[in-house]
Amino acid sequence: MILFIDTTGHEQMEIRLQDGEEVLLSKKIAVQRTQAEKLLPEIAKLLKKKNFKLKDIELIKAANQGGSFTSLRIGVATANALGFALGIPVAGTAGSAKIISKISIVEPIYGREPDIG
Repeated sequence: MILFIDTTGHEQMEIRLQDGEEVLLSKKIAVQRTQAEKLLPEIAKLLKKKNFKLKDIELIKAANQGGSFTSLRIGVATANALGFALGIPVAGTAGSAKIISKISIVEPIYGREPDIG
């Protein structure tokens, strides 16, 4: 099973469970810049809805390009952390995964420098 994470939107994020290309369950969540607070609880709810466990996930795919610096970073960091904890690969929607110490991670692709001011 694949867990897909897209936190690139300011107003909405999407998570879904897939079996290959077949979407088993998908949810779009209004976030108003609260992706960090809502992402993990919403993943847990999505899994519970179909009686799946974290161990059922074989791959995590994350949107890793577009959106704001922080929104993008939240989704990619969460995907990489879950992948590391579960011992499964992580892939991005753009670019290729990077292998570090036999662990597959995805890097965010930022469209510009962060506007921190």
